[in-house]
Amino acid sequence: MGDERVPRGIDVTRPNVARVYDFMVGGKDHFAIDRMAAERALEIMPDAREAGRACRAFLRRVVRYMAADAGIRQFLDIGSGLPTDTNVHQVAHDVDPDARVVYVDNDPMVLVHGRALLATEQTTTVIEGDVRTPEKILDRQAVRERIDFTEPVGLLLLSILHHVHDSEDPAGIAATLRDALPSGSYLAIIHFWDPAGEHPEISAKVRDVERVFNETMGTGRWRLREEIEGYFGDFEMIEPGLVPLADWRPDGRDDADQKDTHYTMIGGLARKR
Repeated sequence: MGDERVPRGIDVTRPNVARVYDFMVGGKDHFAIDRMAAERALEIMPDAREAGRACRAFLRRVVRYMAADAGIRQFLDIGSGLPTDTNVHQVAHDVDPDARVVYVDNDPMVLVHGRALLATEQTTTVIEGDVRTPEKILDRQAVRERIDFTEPVGLLLLSILHHVHDSEDPAGIAATLRDALPSGSYLAIIHFWDPAGEHPEISAKVRDVERVFNETMGTGRWRLREEIEGYFGDFEMIEPGLVPLADWRPDGRDDADQKDTHYTMIGGLARKR
């Protein structure tokens, strides 16, 4: 994207998480500063592009499972990021065109592109919100208009909690959101994974990538498995549990198989009893 097409309010002097991710998955909505940050990360972790594509494949499979197998008809996607080739509402609408989706993000570029994409959608909207203030998201009128919290909800926290600093209480944020969900709801999480103790030879490389992320974008926290598991609370994990993304119910339909990124990110889905 050339700077002449920069939407108002967009800072192109600093790299941006959503735009760096967009670059990693082959999108078009990024700038030179984002590509520079991405290339620095790729020098240490060359499989980062594959990890980005694996995230999208995981999203498709997990939403498909919730909509087709679990009968979920309303989704709240917090930290949704820039629209890509397949989005939550498109996957859900393949199962039921009346499924309702609310996207939440605090990035102005995400909001501009999301609203353009959804201009003709009646069941889906995108709102401004910050995961660090979950109560405000839950109280938004646009959320309450589309999400009925007396019926099961599919909550997506995909690649967002690892951008919340420890001091910002990611466990408390996750607990607040879990508590708002009724019985029968589902929670999906993708998170950067530090496999220290399981794969110590990878952990050192992870620390280098974490340093680059924080130097360039100010966020990015690779956490241990037990920390990530804690974000699910007492929800019942859906098989196969919290695993490398490619291992979560592969169906042969996605080409992002994360062959070489088993120790980069993990994800899972859990149900509230």
